[in-house]
Parts: sequence; structure tokens; C-alpha cells
Amino acid sequence: MRRYRKTKIVATLGPASSTPKRIEELFRAGVDVFRLNFSHGSHRDHAERLRVIRELEKATGRPIAVMADLQGPKLRIGSFADGKIELKAGAKFRVDLDRAPGDQKRVCLPHTEIFEALEKGTDLLLDDGKIRLTVTKCGDGFAETKVITGGPLSNNKGVNVPNVMLGLSPLSAKDRTDLSFALSLGVAWVALSFVQRPEDVAEARKLIGDQASIIVKLEKPQAIDRLEEICELTDSVMVARGDLGVEMPPEKVPMLQKRIIKLCRTLGKPVVVATQMLDSMVSSPTPTRAEASDVATAVYDSADAVMLSAESAAGEYPVEAVEMMNRIIREVEGDRVYQQIINASHDEPEPTVSDAITLAARQVAETVNASCIVTYTTSGSTTIRASRERPAVPILCVTANERTARRLAMAWGVHAVHVEQEQRFSAVVKRAVEVAKAAEFGGTGDKIVITAGVPMGTPGSTNVLRVERIP
Repeated sequence: MRRYRKTKIVATLGPASSTPKRIEELFRAGVDVFRLNFSHGSHRDHAERLRVIRELEKATGRPIAVMADLQGPKLRIGSFADGKIELKAGAKFRVDLDRAPGDQKRVCLPHTEIFEALEKGTDLLLDDGKIRLTVTKCGDGFAETKVITGGPLSNNKGVNVPNVMLGLSPLSAKDRTDLSFALSLGVAWVALSFVQRPEDVAEARKLIGDQASIIVKLEKPQAIDRLEEICELTDSVMVARGDLGVEMPPEKVPMLQKRIIKLCRTLGKPVVVATQMLDSMVSSPTPTRAEASDVATAVYDSADAVMLSAESAAGEYPVEAVEMMNRIIREVEGDRVYQQIINASHDEPEPTVSDAITLAARQVAETVNASCIVTYTTSGSTTIRASRERPAVPILCVTANERTARRLAMAWGVHAVHVEQEQRFSAVVKRAVEVAKAAEFGGTGDKIVITAGVPMGTPGSTNVLRVERIP
């Protein structure tokens, strides 16, 4: 089945969307990538969801990507004797390592790494930034603070420490267990939470190897400080605007979003825009106009994918949210201004044969009015190059590597098809014609542009371009 849009949709599975019927409904409504959130649910839950996805994949013949999103080193306070307190602005409040239940004057903060990094004047943000404390005094395992912004505070709320580099690995003990399990399931993507430095990506790469591709979630200002280095090391990036917007002024997030998307496109790294995109659809069948504009902006900015979180995982209208996102994307991509914006932001290709061929494929396809560009690839690098060019015609990826086909479900404009390995270019041409016709990317008399690497099966060796007419 063909999608008539280029920007992809990622949807999170959860209590509202885990039955086989509901997962199929989400897929047919437009989901390209399913996200398994390891912050919630058991391994059994995630394994069952993936089993359903694989059966759906087999039934539809369309590769489906699965993303395992690791929780990361989520920082939380301890509990209170009465379950909840009310903090008043100007009051004194202590955080420490004492695991005894908290009260109006103190609470446990069971993270030595935080106390090691604190100094006078450091801000602590609690409960997604609703509570703001400023450190007035700190020492070994404690900090005295002044309440700047008060409010209700209950058990186990999250803690953010903006503008402070914490000595934390991006992979907790739980994450390492979850990672091993996710890799055993054969997920295409692993998302890393709360990355601070390039070394965090390198650490994960050692564990993951080539078993899955890495997507870095940009949630920390420290990561933004070393953005280029991190993007060079990762396979993809997620603009995780929730935590990023807690630790940074909200007015800075839109510009960061545009900057990150631009950099990722330059580097040929798929980029996902996430968090609260259609948030009101958790409880409403329609989004706000501002939310519709938010999704549209990400599409105009040339994001590879947009993501639903609570909307599809726990909301009352998960299928409707996907359908709405699909409609918004198609409306934007049908706007003549959209392609003008895409073309205006085009980067110069790298001085390589593969990039030259890929650029030529886009130009030739548009000149001869081809119905699609067909990329025959092993590793996916040829197809990612084609996606980076943002051609006006769709990209049909033909690959003998099933993992590659699934991974490329994330990439802008790409429809991947898994086929048997071909050894000769003439066979590739024949197969490309067959697949284009079968997948409804071209009919009798239509032209298609084919790129491949000769000898066949050599990653990153794109060196052939051919125009073929479908008989």
C-alpha cells in the first residue's frame, strides 16, 4: 500500500493502542513508525506489540519500523509522608540523600550526581518546571534552596537541572536491560534519552553496534552546545521539545527546532519533531488551530517525521489523531509554496560520485517528468542521499536487506520494498520496473529514474543512473 505523502508519522503504542485491531487501524490511518516507550509497560507488553506489528507487516507487504525509546537517567525526588505538600514562594526547602519520607521542609533527592554538580545559584526545576528552586547553600549530599515558584508537589516528580553538566551515563541499569531486550526483538531504531555529550552516543554505539540505528533525543541544553558533534555520530535526531522546553526558555525552542532540522538535512540524518503536537486530541476529537499550525510548521521546515506520544498511547482518539496528522501533512505538501521552500533550503552535495549521481537523479526525474526515483541499496545510504535531496517525486527504495527496509520507513519521501538480492544491473532494472508498477508508483508508459551501485551489494557505491520506461 502506497502513502501519498512524504513526511512520515511516528505513533507511540500504549494502553489505548495495543490490540491487534487498533494497531492495524493506526497503520492504515498512516503510521509509518511505531514507538515502544520503555518508560512504561513490561517487556511482555512490548514483545506482544511487536509480534502484532510483524504480523501486520507480513499481511500488508510493507516494511514497518519499530523504535525502542529508552527511559534514560530520569531524575526524580522521593516520596512525602502525606503524599503531597504545598510549597510557598519564598520558603526554604531542603533536598538531600536521606530516604526518609519528606515533609514541608525537605525531601529526598536520591541522585549523588546532582549534588556533585550543584553550586550556589543553581536552579532546580521540579514537576516539569512547575516548581522552581534556587540553591542557597550546598554540601556533601544536600542542598538548601529557596522556593522561587511554588505550588503543589507530590511523590516521585521529575527533576531538571538546567545548564549543569551531570556526571550521568545516558544508559541506566534499567536502560541496559531494556536495550538488550529491544535488540533481541529486532527493532530498527533505539532512541537515547537525555544525551548530554558526544561520548554518550559513542557509549551506546559500542553496545548496539550495527544491530539497530540510533536516534538521539535532544532534551538537554548541554547537547545543544555540542550539537554538530552529536549529529555527526548519531543516525537520526529527535527534537524532544517537552524536556527541552523545561530546561530552556520556551521562546528559544522554535528557533532551535529550525536549526536542528536544517543541520540534520545537511548531514543527511532523518529528524523527528516530537511532543505535544496534537496534545488536545488526548481528550478531544479535533486539535486546536495552533496545534495544526505546529504540525504544519514542522512539515514546512522539512522534518522527516512528526510524532504522536500520549495522543496515540493513552488518548481517547488515537486513530483520529493519526488521521488528522496525515491530513495536515498532505495539505502542506500539496501547497506550491512547500516545494519552493524545500528547494530554497537545498544544500550543496558532497564532492563524491554517489552524491553527484543522487543529485543528478533528482534533476533528471524532474526534467523528464518521471513518476518516481528508484534506489537499489544494501545499507540504505543511497536512499538516504536521495531523501536528503527532497525531490518532487517519491523515492522507491528496493533492497534485499529487510533491516534496511524497515529503518528507511523513517526517511522523508521513501517507500521501501524488500526483495531478493540481485547480482546484475540488468536484473535490478527489471525488478525496479516490476516493483514500481506493483506498488503503484508508475504505470505503463511512465518513466522511472533508477540509481544503483556496481558491483552490486557494495554499500555506499552509487555510480549508475538510468531512465527506464515502464512497458
